[in-house]
Amino acid sequence: MGLISNGTTIFDAGAIDSGVPTGAMSVMKKLTASSSATLSFVHGSGGVDFSTFKEYLFMFTSIHPQTDNVQFSFNGSVDAGSNYNVTKTTTHIDVYQSESNQANVLEFGGSHLDSSTDFQILVNDQGNAADENLCGYLHLYNPSSTTFVKHFLASFDRVGYNEYGAQQHYSGYFNNTADIDALQFKFSSGNIDAGTITMYGIA
Repeated sequence: MGLISNGTTIFDAGAIDSGVPTGAMSVMKKLTASSSATLSFVHGSGGVDFSTFKEYLFMFTSIHPQTDNVQFSFNGSVDAGSNYNVTKTTTHIDVYQSESNQANVLEFGGSHLDSSTDFQILVNDQGNAADENLCGYLHLYNPSSTTFVKHFLASFDRVGYNEYGAQQHYSGYFNNTADIDALQFKFSSGNIDAGTITMYGIA
């Protein structure tokens, strides 16, 4: 028996119908931190390619800082990583809850950028206790375009130094029509003690 949605056959005898569009995620590069000052993905380096796909996904797993109470951030490059200083405009939503149930807050716009070349914060107040880490993802759209600005959106979950659980959402754009050919991730102080970042191209 097939699966039909709105008159369109999706599955028939266990197979996806030939008329249904399918995409694929291709693993490009996986970086593993080990007391690393930064983790960088540079076009043409070790399988990294910012020109083939229209969408890229970066997955962050168990990122642990060396230093307590730090910010995790990123920036782009238009010169293959010689400089990470692309102008960005961004917005931010932060939802957090204390372990002791003393506070729960919804916050808007606290870590946004207004046409700034600064590194964009993705996670703030990150703790470095043995069981504390951050996880999440970042989508980057059409970075090789030389016509349009380049949009991105990100969502992260973290355990703060003050034992707050938080989910943080960021979105914005690189306000530059040059192609983005590198991204760099780092903490505001100290090294990335452990964790992985995996880059995927999405067809």
